[in-house]
Parts: sequence; structure tokens; C-alpha cells
Amino acid sequence: MSEFFDVYGAGDLPDGTMKKIFLDGREVLLARAGDRYFAADNHCPHMGGDLSSGTLHATIVTCPLHHSQFDLADGHVVRWTDWTGIKLSSAKLLKAPRPLKIHEVKLEKERIYIKLRE
Repeated sequence: MSEFFDVYGAGDLPDGTMKKIFLDGREVLLARAGDRYFAADNHCPHMGGDLSSGTLHATIVTCPLHHSQFDLADGHVVRWTDWTGIKLSSAKLLKAPRPLKIHEVKLEKERIYIKLRE
């Protein structure tokens, strides 16, 4: 996929908010932090939680299921889960931490465009 999709008006997404959108058959998380816009897969790579139902602090999105955290700027794992001790070790063995898939975003004429990545 190499095309950008016109998805939303920039002024329609308030600062510090997230929204689930459907784009080309996929659930995508659209978020705004300050004057920057971000797009990522909406399902948490840990246990598939709906990230749009989580929280957003600056560019860090927290999954509502097990509180996994990801930086929307580049998708890196901030925290895989809020579990500790043996439960955390087991969780990492069963499902190794992996980044959140992010998508390219551009802003043109007050419209948000997203280019999906495979």
C-alpha cells in the first residue's frame, strides 16, 4: 500500500485525544499530542487490547487490558505489562515484547492523511 488516505480534519481531533478509525479494512488508532498527529494499529501487540479505549499521555499510549505502553512517535515498547516478578517473566517468555506498528501521517490543508504500513 503506497497511497495516503484522507481520514480526518485536523481541527476535529482535540489535543490529547485518540480515536479508532477504520481504514482499508483495518482498525487504526489516530491520536493527537500537541500539534503532532500519530497513527498506529489499534490492537495492542501484547494481548490485543483496544488501544483507543486506553489512555494517552503526551505520545505514550497505555493499553486498558494489562497496561502495556508504547510510544506513538516510533512504536517502541515503554512497558510490556504492569505485572511484576515471575508473572512478568512468564509473560515475556510466552509472548516476547514487540513494538506497536505505526503508520505514516501527514497534514495538508488542515486534513490528516495516513499511509498504512504492512
